[in-house]
Amino acid sequence: MYRTHNCGELRMEHIGQEVTLSGWVQISRDFGGMTFIDLRDRYGITQLVFNMEDDADLCARARKLGREFVIKITGKVRERSNKNPNRATGDIEIEVSEMAILNASKTPPFTIEDESDGGDDLRMKYRYLDIRRNPVKESLMFRSNLAIEVRKHLSGQGFVEVETPVLIKSTPEGARDFVVPSRMNQGQFYALPQSPQTFKQILMVAGMDRYFQIVKCFRDEDLRADRQPEFTQIDCEMAFVTQEEILNTFEGLTKHLFKQTLGVELPDFPRMQYDEAMRRYGSDKPDLRFGMEFVELNELAQNKGFVVFDNAELVVGICAEGQAEAYSNKDIKKLTEWMQRPQIGAKGLVYVKVNADGTFKSSVGKFFNDEQLAEWAKAFGAKAGDMLLILSGETEKTRKQLNELRLEMGRRMGLMKKGDFKPLWVVDFPLLEWDEDSERFHAMHHPFTSPKKEDVERMLNGDHETMKSLKADAYDLVINGSEIGGGSIRIHDRELQSKNFKLLGFTAEEAEDQFGFLLGAFEYGAPPHGGIAFGFDRLCAVMNGQSTIRDYIAFPKNNQGRDMMIDAPSVIHQEQLEELGIDLVKQEEEVG
Repeated sequence: MYRTHNCGELRMEHIGQEVTLSGWVQISRDFGGMTFIDLRDRYGITQLVFNMEDDADLCARARKLGREFVIKITGKVRERSNKNPNRATGDIEIEVSEMAILNASKTPPFTIEDESDGGDDLRMKYRYLDIRRNPVKESLMFRSNLAIEVRKHLSGQGFVEVETPVLIKSTPEGARDFVVPSRMNQGQFYALPQSPQTFKQILMVAGMDRYFQIVKCFRDEDLRADRQPEFTQIDCEMAFVTQEEILNTFEGLTKHLFKQTLGVELPDFPRMQYDEAMRRYGSDKPDLRFGMEFVELNELAQNKGFVVFDNAELVVGICAEGQAEAYSNKDIKKLTEWMQRPQIGAKGLVYVKVNADGTFKSSVGKFFNDEQLAEWAKAFGAKAGDMLLILSGETEKTRKQLNELRLEMGRRMGLMKKGDFKPLWVVDFPLLEWDEDSERFHAMHHPFTSPKKEDVERMLNGDHETMKSLKADAYDLVINGSEIGGGSIRIHDRELQSKNFKLLGFTAEEAEDQFGFLLGAFEYGAPPHGGIAFGFDRLCAVMNGQSTIRDYIAFPKNNQGRDMMIDAPSVIHQEQLEELGIDLVKQEEEVG
């Protein structure tokens, strides 16, 4: 027997019992005739005691143990004289009588502590060591518990879990596909799914009614902290439902997950139209943990002789409460430079400080008098000590820039409090987006999203300008400024789906080649249906107040899409390429 108990289990009631534990050496401390070792496993840490007077040989062996050695010990539980209140097992220790080294360990390349000295790539290279650290271990355990609660809740609501294929057909819409060459059909390729979208719609046609799947998806796109080339979705679809029923169903799931895993009771989720979110916050995923809503100043600020404002489509700003004294001219210059970085691209930043005596200090004071600036302050609801930050330019671009400034000020002012959760449904997205460069429409969500009922006729028979104003039965779940999930009511009529493909630039032949199986299924009694997909990795991170999803993925990839541990992607043998009908040498010669 390797263990009678785990390293987080023993308490005062076990005093006097002989126990056997196995685990890793966390740290060793020598105090003359006594040696203390912290033994760690997944469940916790237990202190071991080796006494030179009781067994000098055993104590000498213990002193030779290195960090991360795997050992098995037997001994008697006793009360600690110097208790550790920060440890679950801090009231007891084990007086060791026997010890066996199960495996030695090299010195780890970084410390196996909560706060490690290892960089991201180093920790990913030795991920099996990184997972021994509490933050990563607990993140993976949280993910496991969350998945269990998802399955419990959805199965209790009548959902059936169905696995969909991993080797599918490549489609041109969305992000880039990862492709897999077929040996048996040389020159042809599978694609790894970006989502099970068409399959779950087929399941609705098949009468499955309520489907879900915790499913792996793949996108060959540029990476950042909250993106990975492979990620996991809570993928769901329902038949014979309205948008309202879907929102209520998955609001219920979200409330259940927060209550069962965090003990947090979420209130009912507010709803906000896409257009309103863009106007008030410059984002379709606003962080509602703080205010700082946009205030438009076109009427008050234009045609006063300040050319920058006069020539702008939009003059808009935010009020940073209580920040007038906190920001010196030097600080404002740094903030302006932060806004002028290529990632944001603002040309400049106008500020107005509201002084306690009713006067104003502003970077545009020569163009606007105190009476005019007082009108601005009134529009913002600003009081003494507040600071207005104002941008101008093209409407869409300026709103996006001000959104970045709002979030940065929220961070600097400490308004994004951990443990404070503000969910929101954003609804009524545009159905299509016009791209000037390619001169065609793109789907705001995906090509299968249905227009709102009142827009169906306009979509079928409207002109080009009409298409720009079509609204979709689409919705996103946003929590604390992160998009947690998105979905829509789907098109279930062949004629309407064909029209949408045509608007998106598909020829009839291309639509049939790519999606003929779905269009054909719509001819056999497809029910009205809709669904949603939650980003499972991102949900885990947001629920724990983290900005990165990596620690919630057992073996993540870095920002270049590389698995540092197994060194993937990698070249493959020439023999494998030949079996697949791929001749890289020939291709290089042809390109050359």
